[in-house]
Amino acid sequence: MKFIRFADVCAQGGARNKRVFIRADLNVPQDDAGRITEDTRIRASIPCIRMALDAGAAVMVTSHLGRPTEGEFKPEDSLNPVAERLSELLGTPVPLQADWADGVQVAPGQVVLLENCRLNKGEKKNAPDLARKLGALCDIFVHDAFGTAHRAEATTYGIAEHAPVACAGPLLAAEMDAISRALAQPQRPLVAIVAGSKVSTKLTILKSLAQRVDQLVVGGGIANTFLAAAGHPIGKSLAEPALLDEARAVMQIMQARGASVPLPTDVVVATRFAADASATIKPVAEVQADDLILDVGPDTAHDLAARMAQAGTIVWNGPLGVFEFPAFAHGTETLARAVAASPAFSIAGGGDTLAAIAQYGIGDEVSYISTGGGAFLEVLEGKTLPAFEVLQRRANA
Repeated sequence: MKFIRFADVCAQGGARNKRVFIRADLNVPQDDAGRITEDTRIRASIPCIRMALDAGAAVMVTSHLGRPTEGEFKPEDSLNPVAERLSELLGTPVPLQADWADGVQVAPGQVVLLENCRLNKGEKKNAPDLARKLGALCDIFVHDAFGTAHRAEATTYGIAEHAPVACAGPLLAAEMDAISRALAQPQRPLVAIVAGSKVSTKLTILKSLAQRVDQLVVGGGIANTFLAAAGHPIGKSLAEPALLDEARAVMQIMQARGASVPLPTDVVVATRFAADASATIKPVAEVQADDLILDVGPDTAHDLAARMAQAGTIVWNGPLGVFEFPAFAHGTETLARAVAASPAFSIAGGGDTLAAIAQYGIGDEVSYISTGGGAFLEVLEGKTLPAFEVLQRRANA
């Protein structure tokens, strides 16, 4: 992907005395009293802000927070707690400015946080007049919020069309590089792991990947649907009988390409969905009518681990089983450790996947962990994200 990197702009002295507008993702969780309970996204925004300050820019930062009603300010929608935390992390005052779309006063070497951008009327629909106003606020627009890259809003897309320079911040640039390496120019074999409760929520992803990957590993309720589609008994396991034909179509696409969907050969079952349920390992053919499949068996896990060891690129979205229950976590743990140990370039994304990575402490061994849930899924669907499109277009202008 060709795009302008903010790091390069700064290295070339292009940000000195310039007005820099950074779209960050500061949408952090808060308790009922408005206290921030987890500040990973704020800390992740610091390198881009410091880069701008160190380059001598006048820095404006904004983000959405929650789901406010446009034009209707409520205290719980304010970025004030974020401004306080940014001040602590940066070691410099970060004032919060409301009603900023018509103008911002900030000097080189200073940073100001602009109030919740979704309070601006026209933000979500990318109103043309608002987009033009935002473009006029700055000399350089920096998109550094991958979690919003799939939305064409005024502060994520419209401003990029009107700002004199539009570029990617370090977080977004890293995502663009990793996605390009994993999907646009992958080292083969390319193995995708797609797991979750329902085929319906990831059907477009499965169809898209079936056209590109060498192996498509399915897990969770998705694997149950594929097992049923292949004629295997699944008992009372979570599945979607109405989508058996869709699952067969995905397998046929893969087979026609000489690729494979390696289905489980053994599974871990229980007769009830509970952490203390008795776990039994069975060959797939021996699953009974009252069984719930809650994990892959050890033979399947061993086979998948061997496939990860031989992979050139791994794209991972979703755990193989109910890994929150220790008795049904072995498949996901074996897979996670195999991904970590593989020499392949690996990219992982999605909330449950990140939780599994954290649970098994392999974060440093996965090549890239994507921070954008919805955006990551849309990339896997084969969609071109609005942020990627506009930044590439501006770079080629």
